Amino acid sequence: MGVKEVDAGQLIKKAAIALEKVKEIEPPEWASFVKTGVCRERPPMQKNWWFIRSASVLRKVYLNQTGVSRLRKVYGGRKNSGHKPEHKYRSSGAVIRKILQQLEAAGFVKTEKGKGRIITPKGQKFLNDIAKAKGD
Repeated sequence: MGVKEVDAGQLIKKAAIALEKVKEIEPPEWASFVKTGVCRERPPMQKNWWFIRSASVLRKVYLNQTGVSRLRKVYGGRKNSGHKPEHKYRSSGAVIRKILQQLEAAGFVKTEKGKGRIITPKGQKFLNDIAKAKGD
């Protein structure tokens, strides 16, 4: 079973647990205080939200080459403006940028000029191994 055939939620949970063991991926000091976007009211409540978001970003980069701008659209949402109409807002670029930098340092992602971020063979093997383990 490949990454595309496995349930995304289960794959992200397993990958987040595996990413906690990678020394390059570490939440920054400000991660416990920051909201993930203007459309959110509070910071994430989960203790390991940084690793969950990192696994999700890694999966998104695996499925198609993307950069910070596109990922901000994906993780954005609608802001509740009270009685005014809601509008779609992008998520925090600093969170996504820092995660991509950490994934690059770990060797899972690399930057290619003109294409944005792409997955490396090491990153493909990492996710494929998790997907195969989940398929058993």
